Amino acid sequence: MTDKYDAVVIGGGHNGLTCGCYLAKTGMKVLVLEQHTSIGGMTNTEELTLPGFWSDTHAFGYQLANASPAPRELDLGRYGFELLHPSINFCHVFQDGTALSLFRDLDRSCESLARISSRDAESYRAMCSRFSAEADAFAAAINSPPPLFSEQMAALESMHDGLDAYQFGLQSFRAWGRQAFDAERTRVLLGTWCCHVGLAPDDVGGAAAAQGFATLIQHHGNNVVKGGMRGLAHALAGCLEAHGGEIRTRARAERIIVEHGRAVAVQLAGGDSVDVDGLVASGVDPQQLVLDLLGESVVGSDIAGKMRRYEIGESVLVIYVALDGPVHYAAGEEADGAVYVHPAPSLDAFARNFQECRAGLLPSRPFALLCNDSACDPTRVPPGKAAMKFLVQPVPYLIRGDAAGVIAGTDWEAVKEALADRVIDQMCDHYLPDLRLRIAARVVHSPVDLQARLPSARHGTMMHGAFLPYQAGALRPIPEMGQYKSPVGNVYLCGSGSHPGGGVSMAPGRNAAQVICRDRSLAFPLA
Repeated sequence: MTDKYDAVVIGGGHNGLTCGCYLAKTGMKVLVLEQHTSIGGMTNTEELTLPGFWSDTHAFGYQLANASPAPRELDLGRYGFELLHPSINFCHVFQDGTALSLFRDLDRSCESLARISSRDAESYRAMCSRFSAEADAFAAAINSPPPLFSEQMAALESMHDGLDAYQFGLQSFRAWGRQAFDAERTRVLLGTWCCHVGLAPDDVGGAAAAQGFATLIQHHGNNVVKGGMRGLAHALAGCLEAHGGEIRTRARAERIIVEHGRAVAVQLAGGDSVDVDGLVASGVDPQQLVLDLLGESVVGSDIAGKMRRYEIGESVLVIYVALDGPVHYAAGEEADGAVYVHPAPSLDAFARNFQECRAGLLPSRPFALLCNDSACDPTRVPPGKAAMKFLVQPVPYLIRGDAAGVIAGTDWEAVKEALADRVIDQMCDHYLPDLRLRIAARVVHSPVDLQARLPSARHGTMMHGAFLPYQAGALRPIPEMGQYKSPVGNVYLCGSGSHPGGGVSMAPGRNAAQVICRDRSLAFPLA
């Protein structure tokens, strides 16, 4: 046994570190446990391909976090945190060699859209203006514990257009896109953002997801952490340690020891344990917390059964490439300099990916989010070189076959390189003609690889649970745990399996700290 800690945080991802920072600022003795050799979790940056080529392992864009007060409250700039602000927010490339881009400047974005439809440009401007008017309310909503479901419904009913907003929240992207925009290219440009939360064009909630991403990014920009996303994790670690907190890497939590309804220790792989004098905050995915760390004997069969049925979302495959020089899109310089590039010929083609993958088939024409890691941040690579990441989503976790009838095998280790070849060939044929010639090294992580490296990436998913209307707000992950509280009184949730969900936001960690401070009658440290 070791010295007792007031708070033990399981998981050194950005949410666990954020929660730990706020608790340490109250004077608690805080220990963060991270099983990996380095901190960051899904906000890590590693040399995955060649020495000197730093790839963001999972998250790349800094989006929701732009609405967070945490960088200011935790003074992260003091600890080396710095953002870059690309002028192009994102770009969609088409097979005919053209592109449609949205920019940090709203007028430029509207000019871009007006080239294909003046009405679409007007609709987009109006949409972004509405978000700007409500930006403070949006920030408050995601950076606070969610209202109870009954309170949320009552508030919507009392608002002038509350039920319209509720209705919109359930609408598919395809249905809304047809109403709001004339041009298919505008719809594809915006609709492919659904993939970031694992939604197909015809899924419930797709309209709100796509509109939310587009307007948030238009308002704040699609920013990037200088030096890689690990810069956020390292700044949080600096803040935590400056307030007396500790971080232990290579420390995998195996079990939370519960006696008389309270956590008293965290047992680690290898036999060591850490005594808990106050509380445990878990940044791991909620299934891992409930089923593995606590267990059915502690939480009961009802909670365990609900967590087994919890929907974890769509799996992804990631291709990391080191390049001997910058590649050039057939669509031109705008795509070359964009943070994100989406390649999809149509909504139907995008939807077909989901249909094939949900049937257990490797996609015949995979959709890959193209992350231009070094285009806006050359510090990530050696001089004159480049790095990219291809996020292929969705892919099936359990393979039943190949939609194209070419790749044989149902084991990811046997098929991942062949699927990566399909993606690279598709990129070379239609979007990046010089890509294959520029690749100096390539590393492919299948869903199985992603889960092995980071167990919270369950089945190779990124969100700690599918982002669906019935797994959002006070219902996330399940109603009994929707306020960052587990069935054990002093065990809390502080990861993306709680409101407001996945993505880089720091909100779950900060919100959990608010709940912990309230429960312990402590003033929440706003500065």
